[in-house]
Amino acid sequence: MSKVNNALGVLVAALALTLGLVSPALATPEHIPTAADARSHLSTLLVRADGSMTGYSRDKFPHWITQSGTCNTREVVLKRDGTNVQTDSSCAAVSGRWYSPYDGATWTVASDLDIDHVVPLAAAWRSGASTWTTSKRQAFANELYWPQLIAVTDNVNQAKGDQGPEKWLPPLTSYRCTYARMWVEVKYRYGLSVNSAEKSTLTNVLGGC
Repeated sequence: MSKVNNALGVLVAALALTLGLVSPALATPEHIPTAADARSHLSTLLVRADGSMTGYSRDKFPHWITQSGTCNTREVVLKRDGTNVQTDSSCAAVSGRWYSPYDGATWTVASDLDIDHVVPLAAAWRSGASTWTTSKRQAFANELYWPQLIAVTDNVNQAKGDQGPEKWLPPLTSYRCTYARMWVEVKYRYGLSVNSAEKSTLTNVLGGC
């Protein structure tokens, strides 16, 4: 489905959902905390200014690694987050349906999706990952247990870049609470810091959950 035609597709899908004709294929990262737990975890995070980007490289966060057989992390997330996903002998998704919760778009071609690192690799570097071992950075970049990876529309993910929630939140406002809960949980589980503007934004979002 082309980006040009997708706007119409989103409207049609929304109407179908409203009428109860279809169910959305929702991305479902694991272990998203409740809003109350996220607020509690946020209160424990170290607040400090972002660190330097000196020495940063995506290559220092090896991904996508093989998870099982011929399937790498990207392929595992595409399978998890889609509906009726069919793969070829190399585990590449050849068909399926994916709903991007960041913007509400639905896709039927895997190449229209990126696997977003909820906490971007560069954001992690600035908040503590610069001191990690390569092994820990690899685990972070391929995290499937905590809610760090999610399949979303590629150009929405690219617009996000390495920005924190103080500068970027999902365009679909109804998903911002879930996004904030995921963000906090990943930073909490990996012992990463937050800057003051980031904490303020997360506090405000979680307060409305």
